[in-house]
Amino acid sequence: MGKRIGLIDVDGHNFQNIPLMKISAWHKKQGDSVEWYEQMKHGFPFEPLDRVYMSKVFSFTPDFEYYVNADEVIKGGSGYCIELKDGREVYNAEKDGQLPPEIEHIYPDYSLYPELTKDTAYGFMSRGCPRGCNFCHVEAKEGRAAKKVADLPEFWNGQKYIKLLDPNPVACREWRDIFGQLQQSGAWVDFTQGLDIRLMTQEKIAELMKIKVEQVHFAWGNYEDKEIIVPKLKEFAEITEWSRKKMSVYVLTNFNTTLEQDLERVYTLRDMGYMPYVMIYDKQNVKRGNELRRLQRWVNSKIGFYACKKFEDFK
Repeated sequence: MGKRIGLIDVDGHNFQNIPLMKISAWHKKQGDSVEWYEQMKHGFPFEPLDRVYMSKVFSFTPDFEYYVNADEVIKGGSGYCIELKDGREVYNAEKDGQLPPEIEHIYPDYSLYPELTKDTAYGFMSRGCPRGCNFCHVEAKEGRAAKKVADLPEFWNGQKYIKLLDPNPVACREWRDIFGQLQQSGAWVDFTQGLDIRLMTQEKIAELMKIKVEQVHFAWGNYEDKEIIVPKLKEFAEITEWSRKKMSVYVLTNFNTTLEQDLERVYTLRDMGYMPYVMIYDKQNVKRGNELRRLQRWVNSKIGFYACKKFEDFK
């Protein structure tokens, strides 16, 4: 008789939790039953489950507050294992609950999120990043080197769209292999986490253009990197001749920049034909009505951003 397995997406169901999708697929393959855990806050008693997995991505997400009626509870994810110490994010392996290889490399159970994953595949082909930025936990969790960890069929099986979650695929030695598999898929690809514009060569741009790119994201996190980032972004836009709808740049605020520096980046990106996207560091501690909140609403609304040319005129 198979086990009864419960899953808790601590962050909620607004985006897919890939580890839970893989866990579900593996247990179903063993003949176990898998279901979303319904907390006992409603007071409905039920027999304890054999095991419940709890996963969360964001450390600021409050932990699950209800009693978990199970013989075994396993927690994992960045939300549990990344801790802030001396201003830097530190990886605590004991709290990670990393997936064993047989689960890490299984095809995900997309049926857990039918609306979010309709005709869309989500996954990683590479992990890690050589940058080691203080505002990012990739170094702490995945290492300060980018390396290929999977082939595309591990999470894609003919879906029309691919959401690639790799932190820095162009830093991989195997970037040609990654790009080649994406080219052969014929699927529309969204590079969701930001390609490293500082590492984009003309060869990489040429190979990228052979992919059916739905959208490409870059990042301008450190203001002082403008001397290299701005020329590289200009070159990329000139070579590809893509529209701004296809090219987005994450702009990190509230970390080590002033509002004036944030606005400079936003205006510069817009003038170069890119869509800036404002991200607020430690957003949970930035109150509503704050200038950064207003800036984020203005830039990320797109309609208001292109209709209202200056931030000071935004109401």
